[in-house]
Amino acid sequence: MTTRIQTLQADITTLDVDVIVNAANPSLMGGGGVDGAIHRAAGPALLEACIKVRQQQGECPPGHAVITEAGNLKAKAVIHTVGPVWHGGEQHEATLLQDAYRNSLQLAEANGYRTIAFPAISTGVYGYPKAAAAEIALTTVQRWLESHALPEQVTFVCFDEDSAHLYARLQSQQGN
Repeated sequence: MTTRIQTLQADITTLDVDVIVNAANPSLMGGGGVDGAIHRAAGPALLEACIKVRQQQGECPPGHAVITEAGNLKAKAVIHTVGPVWHGGEQHEATLLQDAYRNSLQLAEANGYRTIAFPAISTGVYGYPKAAAAEIALTTVQRWLESHALPEQVTFVCFDEDSAHLYARLQSQQGN
């Protein structure tokens, strides 16, 4: 599995991958953190695509994911997933975070995308503890890859050095 999972410290909006995952809010209308950065980099086409999805499907609940065009990004598409807000772990946050990763992978596979980049979903303003979120992310992706050919390559993109080291350490402990 080592060759199918990697960790980078980078700006997710600059990556040349098939699809990037946006840690979105339920409204899909952009926000702060990685969500705001992706919307700014993608330009108005992304917001227009999100408005269409919202008009058709309503808000995107935690654990769910939707796909749109990528606007001005190098990526071909953006998968918007809503992670859980951390409430101490007593409101099914772990299950919802697993669902966010799994549903994103499922959309990538269904659309034939070979490469996908994930941010650290729910660890910003949503307050999910970084180490617990990273462990869920890596475990969920590893399990998916064991039984699916797509995506061929998964990249965890960390904005800061500490998070990149955390993912790399957990990845080596899991044998990835």
